[in-house]
Amino acid sequence: MLFTESLQKNHAFRRVYSGKNAVANRLLVLYKRPNGLDKNRLGVSASRKVGKAVVRNRAKRLVKEQYRLAEPRLKRGYDLVVVVRPAVAELPQSSAFAEVGRALLHVLDKQALREKEAAHA
Repeated sequence: MLFTESLQKNHAFRRVYSGKNAVANRLLVLYKRPNGLDKNRLGVSASRKVGKAVVRNRAKRLVKEQYRLAEPRLKRGYDLVVVVRPAVAELPQSSAFAEVGRALLHVLDKQALREKEAAHA
């Protein structure tokens, strides 16, 4: 990811969770917290309720790839944690990528993290 690092340590995730700044939809929950840097830091979490390890890792890969695609249009300076909900595992594999993408853009918009696109004349 070009403008983003990974959150990997438990204390970093807990710091973002303690910010109480979360939005959710059917598939994802997004927590954000300003980090004072010129880059974002992303963590993706999936509990065992989502499924076995293969399913959880696939769900996390889907979220990370959709984030990578949206990254150039995102505001910087935040720690973000995306929590995958069990409904992601129930999506058919043929449409999971697109559904997760729409869900991620939805929560990013609710948190006002996407830059406004210039109106085309």
